[in-house]
Amino acid sequence: MTTNVSAYAAPAANAPLERTTVPRRPVGEHDVLIEIKYAGICHSDIHQARDGWGEGIFPMVPGHEIAGIVTEVGAGVSTYAVGDRVGVGCFVDSCRECEYCRQGLEQYCVKGSTGTYNALDKNGEPTYGGYSTHIVVDENYVLRIPDGLSLDVAAPLLCAGITLYSPLAHWNAGPGKNVAIVGLGGLGHMGVKIAHALGAEVTVLSQSLKKQEDGLKLGADHYYATSDPETFEKLAGTFDLILSTVSAPLDFGAYLSLLKTDGALVNVGAPEEPIALNLFSLIGGRKTLAGSMIGGIAETQEMLDFCAAHGLGAEIEVIRADQINEAYERVLASDVRYRFVIDASTI
Repeated sequence: MTTNVSAYAAPAANAPLERTTVPRRPVGEHDVLIEIKYAGICHSDIHQARDGWGEGIFPMVPGHEIAGIVTEVGAGVSTYAVGDRVGVGCFVDSCRECEYCRQGLEQYCVKGSTGTYNALDKNGEPTYGGYSTHIVVDENYVLRIPDGLSLDVAAPLLCAGITLYSPLAHWNAGPGKNVAIVGLGGLGHMGVKIAHALGAEVTVLSQSLKKQEDGLKLGADHYYATSDPETFEKLAGTFDLILSTVSAPLDFGAYLSLLKTDGALVNVGAPEEPIALNLFSLIGGRKTLAGSMIGGIAETQEMLDFCAAHGLGAEIEVIRADQINEAYERVLASDVRYRFVIDASTI
């Protein structure tokens, strides 16, 4: 039987989020019912609730950084039991048949993975995300949260954590590698923590030095202001890997100049506007301009286990559900250190 649960939704593009109810499907044979304890606020929630990345599906319940407790399992579920601590990330299904799904790269599913919210499931019904009290998810798209991580600091790892872990792993960040993180926000602060734990030399490139003390505490070895032109002169040819977490278009030629030969500049932030690029900044030095999108289920579990082993949770500010709209404005003003997390008991 379909159940209605409490949630916070944007009734239309750019409208304030408000308390409402949304339907959750019956628990099927391979489904897990999760009582949500915490849900992180990701910048992509704001992009989508405000039609920044294209036309959305409304009413929209954002939230793809979900941590909670299993309260019911379907008859065929073998992976989880009632009482387990679990998480849900950015997608809740995929085709399961294409070459990428078979490789555990479900985020690159040829047919498109099914977003945790702002998507249509296989039955054509809208998906609703984590700003709610409960969610029903197929067991194959649920993650186990290790005991070493509290649920509140674990929630943002389901997007921010894996978004940085995946490219750091793919481009072999580790001892002997010089890695720069552009932007010290919800994504960037996890990039610093993870890159440091992997053994890389870590530099933060931020607009100003106002978060320098934080950056060094989080694990950065160096911290530079990109508003200072001398930064680009001093650091020319320094980095093996640069990860850009910012959602604003950058001067990519300037950042590419900071790479060593064969270095890579990888974008995980997604500006709404197109960028301009002079290809000579790539050709000279055989450099790579790349992108990376979250991670597959297996890699996300690997990331959670890694974070637990190294004591890495997100730096968070827990808020009530009635503070979501205020939190959105504070995210846009960069006034959060470093992730808002909704206490779902207040929904």
